Amino acid sequence: MFMHMSFTVAVAGASGYAGGEMLRVLLAHPEARIGALTANSSAGSRLGEVQPHLRALADRVLEPTSVDVLAEHDVVVLGLPHGASGEVAAELEARGKDVLVVDLAADHRLASAADWARFYGTEHAGTWPYGLPELLHAGETTAAAQRAALTGARRIAVPGCNVTAVTLGLQPGVAAGVVEPTDLVAVLANGYSGAGRSLKPHLLASEALGAATPYAVGGTHRHIPEIAQNLRVAGAPQVSISFTPTLVPMSRGILATATARLVPGTDPAAVRAAWEAAYADEPFVHLLPEGQWPTTAASLGANTALVQVAVDADAGRVVTVTAIDNLVKGTAGGALQSLNLALGRPETLGLSTEGVAP
Repeated sequence: MFMHMSFTVAVAGASGYAGGEMLRVLLAHPEARIGALTANSSAGSRLGEVQPHLRALADRVLEPTSVDVLAEHDVVVLGLPHGASGEVAAELEARGKDVLVVDLAADHRLASAADWARFYGTEHAGTWPYGLPELLHAGETTAAAQRAALTGARRIAVPGCNVTAVTLGLQPGVAAGVVEPTDLVAVLANGYSGAGRSLKPHLLASEALGAATPYAVGGTHRHIPEIAQNLRVAGAPQVSISFTPTLVPMSRGILATATARLVPGTDPAAVRAAWEAAYADEPFVHLLPEGQWPTTAASLGANTALVQVAVDADAGRVVTVTAIDNLVKGTAGGALQSLNLALGRPETLGLSTEGVAP
């Protein structure tokens, strides 16, 4: 823990969506002092040219990503593609400096090297403390163990945005033993910012507007092993999930509909009770009143996950719907929440639960 109140933060990959959102939430943090901003192809440009909404930092010049520059800060946030973040993290480790590193990419999320090799096809970079403070461990009704793991951590692996939505939707039922984790189905509506900022034909407005497009269908999405990993932490001996994301014409947001088979003989009242117990005291995960359903608009710009649960008695299934802003609770907001815990700050410091509407 740092003895002084403020801390300096360098952001690598500041020209991308994740890096830009990290800067936006850091600007609202009373103790964060933003240091070096680095990029690759945008190096030499002013931040205002690529992130024009960040007016307070518009005149800052993007530097090339250099470990020498990054290592001079208290905190380094890596908003880099997977693979690149692992390399930079390894170089920082080799320098031996006491830098807190937060990885927004996938490199350090998975505990299984075999899962990494199967879904990413490269060498596993290792496993870091997992930056989802609300992650339930088996036997818990509150996420005390996960918060303990993040308190004082020097490395944080931020979850995938889809993973956050699906995990928060399903984990109370798994932890309480009211759903069967071997017959899970998740279908997601995803905003285009989740696909990154690269120029690809299917991401152009002329292709995307007015269209809903599935991707990574048939068990190929890289977030699948991460979801399964989280649900095993929550107590599932085995996990089987059919996961289908769909790009829809909105810039931000995820609406995740996830269903599970109800354990036979379970009282429907026990289902809602499990979700109520899990999230009653959570500052950022809100179980909505019965009959009110989450919308992505209500979570826009906020570090909230809005959750609803219902029992489909005829189908014998539990239905959960979770809405998050993929760039806030799904990435930068969740990162700052975990960063606060690591530094011994209040978990909610600098983070808003108020959305932007309409």
